[in-house]
Amino acid sequence: MPWQTYVLIGGSALILILLLLYIFGGEEEEEVVERLERYTAAPPVRRGEGPTSPAPSRRAMPLTEGLNRAIAGRGFAEDLRIQLARADLKITPAEFLVMQLLSAGLGLLLTQTLFRFLPLVLLGTVVGFFAPRLYVAQRQRRRLRAFNAQLGDAINLMVNGLRAGYSVLQAMEAVARELPPPISVEFDRVVKEQQLGLSLERALQNMLRRVRSDDLEMLVAAILINREVGGNLAEILDTISFTIRERVRIQGEIRALTAQQTLSGYVLMFLPIALGLILFGINRDYMLNFFNSGILGYCMISCTLVMMLIGYFVIRRIVQIEV
Repeated sequence: MPWQTYVLIGGSALILILLLLYIFGGEEEEEVVERLERYTAAPPVRRGEGPTSPAPSRRAMPLTEGLNRAIAGRGFAEDLRIQLARADLKITPAEFLVMQLLSAGLGLLLTQTLFRFLPLVLLGTVVGFFAPRLYVAQRQRRRLRAFNAQLGDAINLMVNGLRAGYSVLQAMEAVARELPPPISVEFDRVVKEQQLGLSLERALQNMLRRVRSDDLEMLVAAILINREVGGNLAEILDTISFTIRERVRIQGEIRALTAQQTLSGYVLMFLPIALGLILFGINRDYMLNFFNSGILGYCMISCTLVMMLIGYFVIRRIVQIEV
């Protein structure tokens, strides 16, 4: 292997690592949150914690700043911004696009170095390009699961506050002060947005846009309907809290009972691919017989991939039980 290849791989990996450290190295607030902090009080202090100093603002790189201006107002940029907000990633769409390009280049160089076979090189490039997307989707699922698990306790805290004479905004402020992230972060944003002049309905709709939760939709609908027609909001929220807690409990039991089947689906999908790549690295000539046999070899590979996908999605369909 020529030394230039090692230089390219090392340089690409170094650039990607530096970009990741630049983006994720601190705990900087998002641009919108930084603006809110200028006009509102300091973030709430939780029990046992001292006051925190404001985080330094993060300066944008010239490349990503220009790219942000170029894609501003585009539909895909706004959708990407929402996806990043749902994953709680403090990066801009331009920075994410640069990460995708670097990841695709790194995947291309690695597959070219290890296999030196055009179909696998193209596959590695595609996988590298979509790897950041898969990471964002995984963070969204994990954050949503944590949010739903905390929502029952948050509603209980709101119910106790309402019965003690708090307003809805004061009850949300108590949730932001007492509970850990991610739910405290979202309720704190709602409080700050309303303090800056947004209506409660708009602030709650913004939270729904950031958190795609059916349980949260029930809470928001109950609050907005109560503001229109009145009634005992504490009693309504108490009923919703019981429903959410039972749903979370049942979903946990379902995940425990279907964990083996879920793992079987992952093994069915990824184990043949991993074994094929290992065999390709060990005995390249043997695996190239699939591609040198003409249309028959390609048909065998295509049928294998189709059957793997069918088996994976069938298992996923079986274990996904709506509650």
